[in-house]
Amino acid sequence: MGQPVTVIQKSSSNPGVQRYEINRSITGMDHERFGASEEILGERPPDKLAKAIFELGGVDKITMNSNVITLDLGKGGVDPSQVMAIIVDMFTYYLPGVEVPSFDTNSDQD
Repeated sequence: MGQPVTVIQKSSSNPGVQRYEINRSITGMDHERFGASEEILGERPPDKLAKAIFELGGVDKITMNSNVITLDLGKGGVDPSQVMAIIVDMFTYYLPGVEVPSFDTNSDQD
C-alpha cells in the first residue's frame, strides 16, 4: 500500500507518437483502443484515463496494453508533463492529507 506511481516517457521513432510506461497494469492482458471522435461510455480505469487525456486536446488515438500507454498525436500535440501528471493523479490513492482507512475489526464492537 502506498507504492509511488512511476511514469516513464519512452522515445518513439515516429514523431507523432508518445509512449508512457507505468508501474501499474491498466488493462490486464488485453489491448484497449480509444479514438478522439468516439464516445467513451465505461467507467473502468482505462476509460477514465482515456477521457482525461482526450480532455487535454491534441490526441487523436490512445492505445493501452497492460502498463503501456501510446498516444497518436494530432496537430499541436500534447505536453508530456500534463499526461504524466494525469496518470500519477489517477493511480495515486493515498495523497497527503487523506486519512488512510483502518481495517481494525475490534473497533465499535462490545
